[in-house]
Amino acid sequence: MKAFVFPGQGAQYVGMGKDLFEQSPKAKDMFNKANSILKFKITDLMFDGTEDDLKQTGVTQPAIFLHSVILATVMGDDFKPDMVAGHSLGEFSALVANKTLSFEDGLKLVAKRAGAMQKACETEPSVMAAIIGLEDAEVEKICESIREIVVPANYNSPGQLVVSGTVKAIEEAIEKCNEAGAKRALMLKVGGAFHSPLMEPARVELAKAINSTKFSKGICPIYQNVTGQSVTDPEIIKTNLVAQLTSPVRWTQIMQNMIADGANDITEVGPGKVLQGLFKKIDRRIQTQSAAI
Repeated sequence: MKAFVFPGQGAQYVGMGKDLFEQSPKAKDMFNKANSILKFKITDLMFDGTEDDLKQTGVTQPAIFLHSVILATVMGDDFKPDMVAGHSLGEFSALVANKTLSFEDGLKLVAKRAGAMQKACETEPSVMAAIIGLEDAEVEKICESIREIVVPANYNSPGQLVVSGTVKAIEEAIEKCNEAGAKRALMLKVGGAFHSPLMEPARVELAKAINSTKFSKGICPIYQNVTGQSVTDPEIIKTNLVAQLTSPVRWTQIMQNMIADGANDITEVGPGKVLQGLFKKIDRRIQTQSAAI
């Protein structure tokens, strides 16, 4: 069975989407429509901007979304998934690709999400850290032992967990994880504590936008970040999408459930190859590839 997966923040690179724009009239139309919806020329930043330009949350999130969704659209008849999933931001790309959301509504929600997250980051300085080489339960216990806010944020694969929290709490978590024998524990270059209680103001703002947007029955199930489970009901999808900002990304569980449900051919749609590598850590026999036009 074919699974199509969509990357999240961090997969961006200078020049992303330029080949699509130049080779496909359909892609060109969609990029131009995006410039109009966003009210700035995101294409200039994607194709010819700097790395610093692309690191701004308000640019990064719509840029990765556009690359992924437009690529899926241009694939046409080759885009026939039995199931989809997206990592964090990528969940929005997946929902447009599987026709739960329209392109326009998906882009508007991603822009709203990026702005709301940026505001939440500015309200309280916060950060994330990657912990490699410890059991999930060990990292969870360390987080619970720290007085300030620090929580598991991304269950990326067995032995690879990202935590989110205040700067002080993350520094303490890194120290304790190193003492517990982590292979690596390092702070990430991100602007805030995504997928943690510190994103509550962003969740409230995004909830209003999601609840006033039309969600349709998709062409296939989506495996959602909050539960790791397969979902088709638009109302449940909405509820999970609202909860996503303050809940951990259960990517390990998503991969395990997709494979258990028969996925044996994984296509990553969008920039980068990170998700393919994570699937290989679960089962090396799985066939993986990047989408291409």
